[in-house]
Amino acid sequence: MTQTTLQSFFNKKPFLFLLVFISFLSLTAQEKVFPGADERTPSKAQYFSWINNTNEGPTDEHTRINLEFFGWLKSEYGMQLDIYAMDAGAIDGKNFYGSIYSDRFKKQFPNGFDPIYKQAKDLGIRLGVWGGPDGFGDTPEEEKKRIDEMVKLCRDYEFALFKFDAVCGPLRPEKEDAFIKMMKEARVHSPDLILLNHRLGLDKAKPYATTFLFGGNETYIDIHMTNNVTAPHNRAAALSRGLVPELQRLTEDHGVCISSCIDYWEDDLILQAFNRALILSPEIYGNPWLLNENEFSKLAYIYNLHKKYRDILLDGMVLDKSYGPNAVSRGNGKTQLISLRNLNWETSTYSVKLDEEIGLKADGKITLLQVHPSEKLIGTFSKGETIPVDVLPFRSALFIATTEADNDPILAGTNFQTVKNIPGSPIEIEILGMPGTTANIELLNNNLFSSAKINGKNTQKLADGKKLKVNFSGTKLKNNYHRKLNSFAETTIPVDVEAIYEASMFAADNNALEVRSLERSGETTIPAVKAARDAFFNQDAFVNRGIWDKNLFDGDLDTGFWPSKRYRVDTRIEGGAFRLDLGEITFLDKLLISVPNEFGLQPLLIGEGNFVEISTDLVHWEELTYLAAIKSEISIGKKVRYLRFKNSPQQLVEIEGIANGKKVDRSLWRASNLFAHPSKKKAQKVWKSKIVLDEIAEGSYLCIALNGKHGVEGAYAAAKMGDTYIGAPDRASSYPANNWEFMTARRDSNYTYYIPLDASMVGKEIDVFVMGYDKENLSFNPELWITAYPQPFKKIKLTLSRE
Repeated sequence: MTQTTLQSFFNKKPFLFLLVFISFLSLTAQEKVFPGADERTPSKAQYFSWINNTNEGPTDEHTRINLEFFGWLKSEYGMQLDIYAMDAGAIDGKNFYGSIYSDRFKKQFPNGFDPIYKQAKDLGIRLGVWGGPDGFGDTPEEEKKRIDEMVKLCRDYEFALFKFDAVCGPLRPEKEDAFIKMMKEARVHSPDLILLNHRLGLDKAKPYATTFLFGGNETYIDIHMTNNVTAPHNRAAALSRGLVPELQRLTEDHGVCISSCIDYWEDDLILQAFNRALILSPEIYGNPWLLNENEFSKLAYIYNLHKKYRDILLDGMVLDKSYGPNAVSRGNGKTQLISLRNLNWETSTYSVKLDEEIGLKADGKITLLQVHPSEKLIGTFSKGETIPVDVLPFRSALFIATTEADNDPILAGTNFQTVKNIPGSPIEIEILGMPGTTANIELLNNNLFSSAKINGKNTQKLADGKKLKVNFSGTKLKNNYHRKLNSFAETTIPVDVEAIYEASMFAADNNALEVRSLERSGETTIPAVKAARDAFFNQDAFVNRGIWDKNLFDGDLDTGFWPSKRYRVDTRIEGGAFRLDLGEITFLDKLLISVPNEFGLQPLLIGEGNFVEISTDLVHWEELTYLAAIKSEISIGKKVRYLRFKNSPQQLVEIEGIANGKKVDRSLWRASNLFAHPSKKKAQKVWKSKIVLDEIAEGSYLCIALNGKHGVEGAYAAAKMGDTYIGAPDRASSYPANNWEFMTARRDSNYTYYIPLDASMVGKEIDVFVMGYDKENLSFNPELWITAYPQPFKKIKLTLSRE
């Protein structure tokens, strides 16, 4: 039929033309797409493995061990993970597309995904994977192969998540139809498949993505997210993250990284899970096994609390600015969860009005509970009352205002923390109080419990609904454990300013941030935790990057420790210097330093003279000469503790000490290689604060806050107590590190140095120094604070049995 004939036909039958035209519009209109979830879909609890592995990818054995860790959390604390997502390198990798049939994949997963799928399913966990949006090749056969592989993950293994990242490569415009076909077919088998859109720039395929990346930010602390203000910890920037426009939940905020700078992780996670409350929450990544043994119950508590309330977290409202920055209330009108934060050095008090102002619509008596940072019954009130609540400095807080009854235990009279609450097992609670204080406690919903024990001894009074007086051990604190101390004043540059500087250089380290986290948390006796830690630190990729000083003292010439030069950036400060601390004053006849070859010896050359400085006290230094070699031998013949090399080999693999013909124990030895030699650091201005502490609460440390611009590595802090120099082993933003994944953030403003305190310092005069080295940036304002982490509560164990 010609065009003229068609025109004549439709002219005679215009109604038929209209029907055809409408049908055409309907067919060409974009079909309605369900992207695996919508704003009314409850959150899914997730872990993803980025920076547990980097782009080399996970393995089946490593994944098995990690899943066992989450299995232990489930059996021990009832914590249920919904999704375990394998990150980069499982199938696709940086700048390449892979295949589950490739030799590379088979090497990492010899039995495919079958074993970990079964293991995860037994735990009630579904798998997810990182990848790229393309991989469809250049022929119809290659396109079909990619689609079939990705669909297989959902059909055979019930995958719940695809995280597609532009790091792998972009989606070619001509392949959007293939992408759409892949997602359609995958969701036939996994209708709730979440697709995370990480910087993809999708066009017509965009409706098939579930989320977008909030702010484009990763949350690896002091790598991709670092403080821009002084603070008592490294997570102030994370706590200051804002809200998604209109509180959209189909957003991915990259979760909470538990790998570096771990302190105050729980405040970060509270905001992620209850304030933003996105489709993936609670969401963590990295190395949660690096928490200490007392923190796993808190991790499970947050996950369990979120699971309990997740169905009513869908509806949120942003609260008035009088509730502080980015305050949100979520709930169903009968129960509201209110998440607050404080981004200041002093405690903030906010007024909570128990009515529609926070979304509370129901009538009746209202119970107000604090559930973070610890649990506390604030009271029972009438609707419309305004109740003051405190939020601690640079912390978050979570409150529940409810007219509904609760089946979980509520203690009145003191702070408490639920440790374990698993159906069919006794409930374990820590009763919390400050040292030397007493509390009269009462179990409000006592009718739900048949018996109670305090520290293992029967206490029927609580179960019977009667009050019980408890005494917390220790000496009562005379001062607030968190407070500002004496002001700094400019002083003449001390004659021992180099020793003060060196105190912090020897107290700090340049190990990977994860090593610092391990040392922060200490050893573990929990097999699942130890296995996960060992799997991480013993993987070839971590060992071979030379990012842990212990490799110099392990008797293995195949391991070492050297300045990181990834991304073509020299991380050394003004050329750096190699420092060796023996941990105590030690007699040495000689020191042996090994490198693998002449390349590793550079910039030194075989047979040339080189120098080392030695000291026992950081004040008096002696310079010795030695000849460089593949195994350099330095004659010492005296007692020494500190050694400093202005120039050193670029690839050290072993350092040994010999005394009286025997090898010296090296268990206390430490090394660093990025900090500047003192000859490159000339103090331009020094401030001093003199303090005497009449008490030191458990977990206390000094915070030396440098408010303002001081230049990159332009100011340092340390202390002196009598003749003892006390360095600052930690800082926000973090000291430079030889890092596992990416470079440590470089900041030119608002450093905060941290000096741990202990009982030996009580009553002693301590001089705290700040040294400014950047003559262009000396107008910053130092302040001195003392605080403690965790809160210095004393604990009493309460065990409850249900009726």
